[in-house]
Amino acid sequence: MPGKPKDEILHDHNHDGIDRRGFLKCMAWAGTGTFCLMQGGVLKSYSLSRLAELDPSAMKGELSFAQISDSHMGFSKPANPDVVATLKAAVEKINALKTPPEFLLHTGDISHLAKPEEFDNVDQILKGASAKNVFFVPGEHDVIGDDGKQYLDRYGKGSKGAGWYSFDKKGVHFVGLVNVLNLKAGGLGSLGTEQLEWLEEDLKPLTASTPVIVFAHIPLWAVYPQWGWGTEDSAQALSYLKRFGSVSVLNGHIHQIMQKVEGNITFHTAASTAFPQPQPGQADSPGPMKVPAEQLRGLLGITDVTYVQGRQALAIVDTKLEESK
Repeated sequence: MPGKPKDEILHDHNHDGIDRRGFLKCMAWAGTGTFCLMQGGVLKSYSLSRLAELDPSAMKGELSFAQISDSHMGFSKPANPDVVATLKAAVEKINALKTPPEFLLHTGDISHLAKPEEFDNVDQILKGASAKNVFFVPGEHDVIGDDGKQYLDRYGKGSKGAGWYSFDKKGVHFVGLVNVLNLKAGGLGSLGTEQLEWLEEDLKPLTASTPVIVFAHIPLWAVYPQWGWGTEDSAQALSYLKRFGSVSVLNGHIHQIMQKVEGNITFHTAASTAFPQPQPGQADSPGPMKVPAEQLRGLLGITDVTYVQGRQALAIVDTKLEESK
């Protein structure tokens, strides 16, 4: 698998239910630079211009990684006729981070039509990133035509089922889930019984104090079910995570940054590197949203995540590819 060490896969085992309490939007669209920190169970957000006001220790940690999502390589419509350039710009942002990330998480829709050359292009561009290890989960665009066989051949070696897996880094347990096969009515994501049973077994050996980071393509909370922005059986998955003191769930799919805190779980959806989508309910349907060319990169971005041992939350910074004009 490109960028994934063979020894990283550690565990091989065979209605959303979330209200809108604690819902937070760090930005209306995608990519506005924001630092997010959980303090006393509350997620606080700061613009990047205010980071100087924070305790410097909050910006340092034992583990740092970057999330990218929805590169949609092969897309060439007016919403963004050059997704190669914007993915390269994302890599440049990653390489410019003050704390170099140890690895990247790509939360799906690597490609637009699951063509071999689209995956090849992404792999080649990501080779230019300072972080050489890349962990993937598929988006629905990555499994077109073959139920994800090509994706598994490229990125899923050592994984279970349709590509789910877990690994540990510096005391943090990471779980990559697949919720883009067997989509439900309206395009809602689905995990399925086999994967849910595996997840339950995967988490059992962990102590409640272990920080857990779950990443998947479609959000695991009901962002906007009318557009398929949610996962039908996520409540079951989230029930296995209730005993942990610190849980973060990272997703893509909706091409804009939204956050929600519910109990011990912080949900965070990432910006796309390809094109923006409308806010929930602000259009007839989701899909590529054309904006003036000078504004596009201001609506795209990356996410930088830092873990500090002993703290109950991650420091999450979202960065635009370029400031809007």
